[in-house]
Amino acid sequence: MKIGGFQKTSLLDYPDRISAIIWTSGCNFRCPFCYNKNLALGTAQLFPEAEILSFLSKRKTLLEGVVISGGEPLLHDDIIDFVKKIKNLRLLVKIDTNGAYPERLSELLEQQLVDYVAMDVKAPQKKYPPLIGVKTDLSKIEASIDLLKTEAPAYEFKTTFIPGLLTKEDIIEIAQWLKGADTYFLQQFKIKTPLLSSTLETNVPYPREYLLDTLKEIQPFFKRCAVRGV
Repeated sequence: MKIGGFQKTSLLDYPDRISAIIWTSGCNFRCPFCYNKNLALGTAQLFPEAEILSFLSKRKTLLEGVVISGGEPLLHDDIIDFVKKIKNLRLLVKIDTNGAYPERLSELLEQQLVDYVAMDVKAPQKKYPPLIGVKTDLSKIEASIDLLKTEAPAYEFKTTFIPGLLTKEDIIEIAQWLKGADTYFLQQFKIKTPLLSSTLETNVPYPREYLLDTLKEIQPFFKRCAVRGV
């Protein structure tokens, strides 16, 4: 597994759990607002897999779970085997994904290898290509959405609210697309340099009031809906 980042302890990234975070290197998207530039481009310095697994084995009585983020974890051919190694340590696994690999997501869910999935829904369907910087097969995004709604033991959808790229109307379209989902988070855009596109580094985040006003519009579509980062 190409591991480009590791955090020994987090109280925030796995809901209600003490976790470690593994960031895989490489992504199939080129979202201009991505703040994991080296991970997205696959240029991050790599950590030895054996070293990470050894640490997790020693800390498994103190940790409750492991978050596997990226980059895009499901891009990697060996993700299933890697997750099995973590599950063998009796740790919970949360996967962060962009939804472009429903086949691997389905395999993880079928084998009960993942306990929580967080999927980034980048934009309404009509805006997907410009928001992710590449062409994509939206049917795969749709398939991943359906899988989470029907098969995941626990999941969330989330969207980063980027000024100049997404409006309140766009977020409402996303909410209509995801209607009936358990959990949706609207995330405040934060400038963490270097972003994949330096032109966004001068963007001013939307005011808190605008996020809360947007939240009010979309809450009826979900069982749970909240704002993060404000």
